[in-house]
Amino acid sequence: MLKDWPEEERPREKLLAKGAHSLSDAELLAIFLRTGVKGIDVVELSRQLLTHFGSLHQVFASDCDSFCQHYGLGKAKYVQLQACLEMSRRYLAAKLIKGESLTSSSQTKDYLIAELKHEDYEVFAILFLDNQHNIICFKKLFFGTIDAATVYPRVVVETALKVKAAAIILSHNHPSGIAEPSLADKQITQRLIKALALVDIRVLDHIIVAGHLTCSLAERGDM
Repeated sequence: MLKDWPEEERPREKLLAKGAHSLSDAELLAIFLRTGVKGIDVVELSRQLLTHFGSLHQVFASDCDSFCQHYGLGKAKYVQLQACLEMSRRYLAAKLIKGESLTSSSQTKDYLIAELKHEDYEVFAILFLDNQHNIICFKKLFFGTIDAATVYPRVVVETALKVKAAAIILSHNHPSGIAEPSLADKQITQRLIKALALVDIRVLDHIIVAGHLTCSLAERGDM
């Protein structure tokens, strides 16, 4: 049982001593679950859940019925999990509130990950910015299949003009978990750059989200 483990190896004590980043996915999940079940300590239960679902991402993305059918889980823990996820999204969104200037690419990526990583299908979204690169708003504009989203430059231009944006950051997710941009990703980026240039709106980047991974087309030199 967990109480028989050396103190420095127990997830809570390890987190306090070394920080949350030092914990494995199973250890982090164990802290959330708090207790195991008869004959299985909480860390082993967490490992079993990760093996069954495939990843921490899939645990978070599971629906209530799938989550609750597993021994040791139930609606109370599902509600707790959803509350934790929503608090994380709001915490990251608070860093990118309207009127705040974008000064960190990592901060922007963290926010986009929180917004898009749990989507089962492709979602094409945009951060709209003013001429000082202060945030105006974030909008999810197009929703596609598991493979692609249909993006209409006219809608992007109309929305950008409506919110009076001077610059934008494009983003979409890859449910496949592979962050590498496709030829279609590069092509739509160029189409949008050309369309928005006609109304003097700059495209600063196109960031692809694949789970916890991101890929910046600007950083790759693909824009």
